[in-house]
Amino acid sequence: MEWETVIGLEVHVQLATQTKIFSGASTRYGAEPNTQACAIDLAMPGTLPVANEEAFRLATMFGLAINADIGKRSVFERKNYFYPDLPKGYQTTQLDEPIVGAGSVDITLDDGSTKSIRIHHAHLEEDAGKSLHEGDFEQGMSGIDLNRAGTPLIEIVSEPDMSNAAEAVAFAKKLHSLVTALGICDGEMSQGSMRFDVNISVRLKGEEKLGTRTETKNLNSFKFMEEAIAMEVERQIDVLEDGGTITQETRLYNGDTKTARAMRSKEEANDYRYFPCPDLLPVIIDDEYIDQIRQQLPELPAARCQRFVEEYSLSEYDANILSDNTHTANFFEETVAITKDAKLSANWIMGELSARLNADEIAISDCPINPTQLANLIERIKDNSISNKIAKQVFDSLWKGEGESADAIIEAKGLKQVSDTGALEGMVDEVISNSGAQVDNYRKADPDKRPKMLGYFVGQVMKASKGQANPKMINEILLKKLNELL
Repeated sequence: MEWETVIGLEVHVQLATQTKIFSGASTRYGAEPNTQACAIDLAMPGTLPVANEEAFRLATMFGLAINADIGKRSVFERKNYFYPDLPKGYQTTQLDEPIVGAGSVDITLDDGSTKSIRIHHAHLEEDAGKSLHEGDFEQGMSGIDLNRAGTPLIEIVSEPDMSNAAEAVAFAKKLHSLVTALGICDGEMSQGSMRFDVNISVRLKGEEKLGTRTETKNLNSFKFMEEAIAMEVERQIDVLEDGGTITQETRLYNGDTKTARAMRSKEEANDYRYFPCPDLLPVIIDDEYIDQIRQQLPELPAARCQRFVEEYSLSEYDANILSDNTHTANFFEETVAITKDAKLSANWIMGELSARLNADEIAISDCPINPTQLANLIERIKDNSISNKIAKQVFDSLWKGEGESADAIIEAKGLKQVSDTGALEGMVDEVISNSGAQVDNYRKADPDKRPKMLGYFVGQVMKASKGQANPKMINEILLKKLNELL
């Protein structure tokens, strides 16, 4: 039997406001537990919420960026359910009249083609607190941190337009790129700033009716999302092919142990007993307000990519990688402003820098090397002070904090490239005199095979110079001297 997968995402994006959506309590991350939840966040008797205008502005920015309809009238409702980390016993959210209506986001597929993913809507709501668990289920302890309670979110709800994990991850990455470029979210997924709920179902190929879906909640990395989707799709297919049925349920995925489990069953229609929040009036915005925000939108990733191609003569591929993340784009442009060499700067950022960031699981915003330091390193490559091989050693030292600049490390460790013609000729002469058999083979070889044989001699000179000889000059001198022996 051939199966096809249907995927939809619900993406929770914490908005970058200084205070919470209905109170003046701070949204700062990392404070001691339960020190940033005020009486309003806890819905204590006698308190009244006041809507945060900045949350509406940021939500409207997102809506405009995806060419969505903006709700000129949006209404808050109470969604009633009972979790330990939901102090009010309800969540203030939007249902029938959200701030952002239908829109779309284009993603690039592996074959280079594009696909449009429809956005059903995006609504404003308050975040819940966080349950913290220590130890195993039977003997462990759980605590509740309510610092996050009341933090403003937009929940972005997609249509079920994705058919595999790669498309879902591409869509999630595109949203991450978009909200960080807009500056409406810091994008720190490890801190919960962006979380993904993935709705997954399978059906026989050719069928129109959707299969029963499950929802895997609170995924906070692209890698975990890809793993969770693959595991759940395989599980559902196995159940159906064994003659079973899929239960509509909420599931959790543990990225550390690579395991998934059911959290709770989910009825076809949850009785959340929505009703309009009696403490909050409908929020009305007009065309002038929307136009003002439209004029203030920053450069978005697609426009930035096109500019990188035109302004820096980068390939579409390079420009797309460098423009996709705001921090990476800024790092690149700050580096190029010094080096005046876009291609070499791009190569180092996408190559050595990116590899080290990935290996150490560090975001570029926390990179131990700044653009000025990388630019200084690239300049020393350009003026032949160091070879590419030595440059990697200098980069490693910069990464480890062993010097303030490439120049300081080169000087302290004596890594400056040898470009003195006389010194290089002496090394070449010594290598040739000690390589009689190789020289004889070079002389006897067909002319078209000699270039490949040159590598041996270059390697010996580099070894003798401890990697500091200028490779270009070595090749020129070797060719001249070896050809004189023909």
